[in-house]
Amino acid sequence: MKATSLLPIEALYHRCDPTQFAFATTHDLDELKEMIGQERAVEAVLFGIGIRRDGYNMFALGPSGTGKHTLVHGFIAQQASAEPTPNDWCYINNFAESTKPVRLELPPGKGTILKRDIAQLIDELRTAIPAAFETESFRTRRQAIDEEIEERHEAAFRALGEEAQKQGVALLHTPTGFVLAPVRDEEVLTPEQFEKLPREEQQKITHVITELQEKLQAIIRQSPQWRREGHEKLKALNQEVTTFAVGRQIEDLRTRYHEMPEVVAYLDAIQQDVIDNVDDFIKPQEPTIAALMGGGMPSPLAGKGAFQFRRYQVNLLVSHEAGEGAPVVYEDHPTFPNLFGQVEYLAHLGAMITDFNLIRPGALQRANGGYLLLDAYKVLQQPYAWEGLKRALQSAEIRVESLGQMLGLMSAVSLEPEPIPLQVKVVLLGERMLYYLLSQYDPDFSELFKVAVDFEEEMPRTSESHLLYARLIGTIARKEGLLPFDRQAVARVIEQSSRLAEDAERLSMHTTALADLLREADYLAGKQGQTAVSIAHVEQALAAQTRRADRMRTRHIEAVTQGTILIDTEGRRVGQINGLSVIQLNQFSFGHPTRITARVRLGRGEVIDIEREVALGGPIHSKGVLILAGFLGSRYAIDYPLSLSASLVFEQSYGGVEGDSASSAELYALLSALSEVPLRQSLAVTGSVNQHGEVQAIGGVNEKIEGFFDLCRARGLTGEQGVMIPRSNVRHLMLRPDIVDAVSQGKFAIHAVATIDEGLELLTGMPAGERDAEGKFPIGSVNQRVEVRLIELAEKRISFGQSTRPDGEK
Repeated sequence: MKATSLLPIEALYHRCDPTQFAFATTHDLDELKEMIGQERAVEAVLFGIGIRRDGYNMFALGPSGTGKHTLVHGFIAQQASAEPTPNDWCYINNFAESTKPVRLELPPGKGTILKRDIAQLIDELRTAIPAAFETESFRTRRQAIDEEIEERHEAAFRALGEEAQKQGVALLHTPTGFVLAPVRDEEVLTPEQFEKLPREEQQKITHVITELQEKLQAIIRQSPQWRREGHEKLKALNQEVTTFAVGRQIEDLRTRYHEMPEVVAYLDAIQQDVIDNVDDFIKPQEPTIAALMGGGMPSPLAGKGAFQFRRYQVNLLVSHEAGEGAPVVYEDHPTFPNLFGQVEYLAHLGAMITDFNLIRPGALQRANGGYLLLDAYKVLQQPYAWEGLKRALQSAEIRVESLGQMLGLMSAVSLEPEPIPLQVKVVLLGERMLYYLLSQYDPDFSELFKVAVDFEEEMPRTSESHLLYARLIGTIARKEGLLPFDRQAVARVIEQSSRLAEDAERLSMHTTALADLLREADYLAGKQGQTAVSIAHVEQALAAQTRRADRMRTRHIEAVTQGTILIDTEGRRVGQINGLSVIQLNQFSFGHPTRITARVRLGRGEVIDIEREVALGGPIHSKGVLILAGFLGSRYAIDYPLSLSASLVFEQSYGGVEGDSASSAELYALLSALSEVPLRQSLAVTGSVNQHGEVQAIGGVNEKIEGFFDLCRARGLTGEQGVMIPRSNVRHLMLRPDIVDAVSQGKFAIHAVATIDEGLELLTGMPAGERDAEGKFPIGSVNQRVEVRLIELAEKRISFGQSTRPDGEK
């Protein structure tokens, strides 16, 4: 056994010296303005904000809890405040085709003013127009038109009557109309009297009546024309009066908005529509469905008669205050309607109806001219949201579309609002795997999201970063309203951060876990009436976190100590070793030992992974087992065929096995079975191995050590127990204080090895052996025993094969 394999106490836990801090509590520290440890991400965000080219949208990638949203939103909000404020957007009625509302772009803040001005205009017109039609002047002129029509009728019939009278015929006005009849001595002749007249006179009278009848019919035919002319004069009068009333009201608005041609054109359209539909102002009536579909519809909150005037209103979609900068919008629920807006419907008289006033904005409209932040996974979860977002970015316009209409699920009349030009910088936030999957499988993704903002999970641990981390703790405490943390508490939080990073030389950037710890320590300090959080409160918070989550770990230790799960922590066994695994339960992980056994016999050079054979082993674990076969063949069977059949298994493992961290333990068990040299059961082993016999680093080293320590402590520490880890994992050690104390007292040991040979010597107490100049292992060494056994198996296989062949066959 090499003495250098035993790790010193200082290697087990990298402490943070609180005396390096000059502050008493974090209250004395300046607030941290920047995001620490994310220089690469900060550069990418600044680049993404600054470049104004198509496709340079951003994707912030990294694990949750690293502050992606906080950093990106903070930088963007800071930049956006100094950028120009985008224009307001409205929808107005299209009087020519009401199902296709027209967009209206206005300077910042003008949308609210225009909406108010139009509403005021409508109120004024509703009063001014009826008043204009009640003036004495209007009544006099209208009466004159009516009298003119009547006079034309009366004059025509009077002239006809006089002409008839001169020719002895009377023009009579009966209930059924006008009648011509002969007259004698101012008396109308009866039919009998007419028959008594001479035939010559009868013919003369008949001829006169016929001529007069034609003139009468001409007057009657001309009467509707006179009435139409009168109606046109009356209509012209109405338009003249309306134009006067409307023009006086609208002219002020024209002057006010003279620099906005689109608004002036809209005012002109309102004026013409009011003139054409002046009756709506004089005699408001409830609308028909056809009228509603034409552009006006009742509001449930409006008074009676208000529906006629909805078609003149301004639907203010998005409004900004001048000078407020560019908008920064985060949409937490990015459904299709929430992103692109929607057209709402109301039930009226048994029908679903809508108009341009019911167009509602989405996140894209609100963020237009600025920045839109979205959770990538949430967008992909929503039907058609991802495709719609890509289409909007590619076309640089926002179309308000009904998802139900697109899918053919609605038969109601819908609108086709004019698209709004889109100028927005979209920032997606998501995990790295999601970013790489989109890059691989969506050809549009790389064209639309060219800027990758890659967030670090860790930062180097130095004296400078200690102070920055202390300021980060103080900043979080201020923002959360927590008690200040004293320097000892800060040092302990920094140590815990290194443990979360699984690296004694780095600090975790998982700010969510950090904030949780600070809140819980503050809670405990507050319960005790303290004015600052101390190291004791941090320790209590950490212990409470573990206590709440360690039920499964406690049950596993009980199962081992009760003999349900077979794990030896004393003695020596051939082909048997304790491997170490990690179980992850939500945010809590713990290590536990697993017995690994190996058996060998004559065979065809196969190392059978029982876990793989029963489909419980993952591909990485299977790869590790295949590496073992490569190591055996290259080291021990260079000149002979590898002639063993070995089986490896994780005993009492009833779930899946993945990873190669147990491959070194499997190799030790296999070498023990071949050499028949027993292995110490008081040592647990972790580490992967390559084909050269080098032991490689693994993850979860702290939890694995602690898992075996907890079992040994439950059974009683003997001083012989310990864990063997890869030497490359030493820098990752941040063990619990109770383990460090046990090691310092000689009750537990942590060994680090770099090669399989070092581990063999530690596990067997025998020299592993190295080949000499003649290429032979020292006699009695473990490697020599393995080689001899493999040569014996190869010779037996050769002799067995020859004895079973037919005579004469080579």
